[in-house]
Amino acid sequence: MHTYREVFALPEFRVLFLVRCVTMAAISIGSLALGATTYASTGSAVLTALSMFGGPLITLLGSATVLSASDSTGPRRASTIMPIAYAVAFFLQALPHLSWGWRFAILAIPFLAGSATSGSTMRLLHDIVPPDGFVLGRATLNIAVGVMQVAGYGLGGLLLVWFSSASLFRVAAVAAAAAALIIRLGIRERPGVVSGQRLVTRTREVNRALLGSPVTRPLYLAMWVPNGLIVGCEALFVPYAGQAGAGYLFAATAAGMLLGDVVVGRFVPPRHRDRIIEPLRMLLALPYLGFLFSPPLTIALVLGFVASAGYSASLPLQERLVAATKPEMRGQVFGLYSTGLMVGQAIGATIGGALASKLGATYAMGTLAVVSMCITAALVPGLRRSAPATRSTVVTR
Repeated sequence: MHTYREVFALPEFRVLFLVRCVTMAAISIGSLALGATTYASTGSAVLTALSMFGGPLITLLGSATVLSASDSTGPRRASTIMPIAYAVAFFLQALPHLSWGWRFAILAIPFLAGSATSGSTMRLLHDIVPPDGFVLGRATLNIAVGVMQVAGYGLGGLLLVWFSSASLFRVAAVAAAAAALIIRLGIRERPGVVSGQRLVTRTREVNRALLGSPVTRPLYLAMWVPNGLIVGCEALFVPYAGQAGAGYLFAATAAGMLLGDVVVGRFVPPRHRDRIIEPLRMLLALPYLGFLFSPPLTIALVLGFVASAGYSASLPLQERLVAATKPEMRGQVFGLYSTGLMVGQAIGATIGGALASKLGATYAMGTLAVVSMCITAALVPGLRRSAPATRSTVVTR
């Protein structure tokens, strides 16, 4: 499977793509509204960053105890949990006169609800597309993320000029509810993986095997840490450019991510994907050094766009992760990836906000970029163990 026509010929993939689009539009609009509301009421870069990117820290508890529900629960049922929870949370965020403390409590709802099932979408993808279509299918879902972040953040930035944050929360809530309904009507249910082990026991054993393996551990770190630090840069867009400017910056970075996924997923031959992992990781961080010079918004948009193409390095890294693990643990494999990615982003956003409080947004971005490049370089030896030419180990629980 090598073309978009082939992958979109699968009816359930079309539904999965649509769900991804609607869900990401809801999250983008709701996240921008929450960030703008928090910054307006507190003036704090740290709290603003946490409001937009800190929620995934809550998923740590579920990932350590019940993450294998991604494999033991039917994937359609599991995949509806997160959009329903987002719909509830956004409706509550639209209530007037909420303190920032209550807003953070409500923010926890979708992450608590989805902490046990974060790998369900990738499990569905594996069930829907043939094995040779995984990278293209994953890249195409990433395109949905990129397109709808562009649309969501761009539209959100425009709407904030004319409407209140409460109106944006209501739009986001309706979109999230629609995503849950689309999953229910368009995806057939599949059985969960039968396991004789208790949920908590299986979760801990598989997590231990994945994080203890010299093959998969560097893969996870390479997908979690550099990404998280650069998201820390993005978390400072509101303090750097204001509410409307931040919306355009988020849209530009989403567009750059979209371009990277299209090029790597569709046009780069499989034999060349592994060779561009480190260059793309460096590209992800390098343009943020330009923010040290406080560029105007037009230049900042270009820098953010170019940098975000580097996120596409995660596609060949995920391909290696699939090759290094067993199918029966695939939901938890990607659930752990998703949780670690989001937690890394939350930590990066927290660090970025703390640095900005001391150094200012521009110097904080430059510092995070330098650290990201150093970590990318340090992970190169470990990633060689999972390279196709040297890989010989498949992780089992």
